[in-house]
Amino acid sequence: MEKKAKKIALLIGRGGRLKAVYNCAESNPLVDLTVVVSHKKESPGVDWARERGIESAYFRLSDWKGTRKSYETALAEFLIKRKINLIVMAGWDLVMSDNFLKYFPNRVINIHPALCPAFPGQDAEKQALNYGVKYTGCTLHFVDEGVDTGPIILQRVVEIKPSDTVGALQKRIHKKEEELLCGGIKLFAEERLKIKGRKVFIKE
Repeated sequence: MEKKAKKIALLIGRGGRLKAVYNCAESNPLVDLTVVVSHKKESPGVDWARERGIESAYFRLSDWKGTRKSYETALAEFLIKRKINLIVMAGWDLVMSDNFLKYFPNRVINIHPALCPAFPGQDAEKQALNYGVKYTGCTLHFVDEGVDTGPIILQRVVEIKPSDTVGALQKRIHKKEEELLCGGIKLFAEERLKIKGRKVFIKE
């Protein structure tokens, strides 16, 4: 039986990885980039997606009148209504609790600019430079209730150069992040990812 395309929701900040995910979806019949959501006050990614006919929306916690729990529930209902199969967080800075994750078991992934479990949370590139490590990278992982602690899907290593600034390091990491996002989405769409405890296995 022919597999149906997986509906993808991309949760972003400003949308730096959006174009890469869009290009992956355009070239893969199993991937449908259905909706783009940003939590920022303004996001070039939202405008860019709208110009290409992709449904896009702002979902700002700072403007939310209710509780954090009601915010998460409303976002989950927004995505459920669109029959989303996979939620991809790329630049989404909000930590989502089990109140949100329970609606999408093993269907929320995140890209983080470090080799987890090292340097979780914000400013991971700056953390790596300040610590003095010789290598860092990026991690694509399933999301759990912790901060960048979920089961790891894919990782890529990036060497740190003596002359690196945060900006220069970010640029090299971003390229690897785009590779991981496309690769991970493809594996999910092909139903090749299996989680056992903390380990993620890729089916041949």
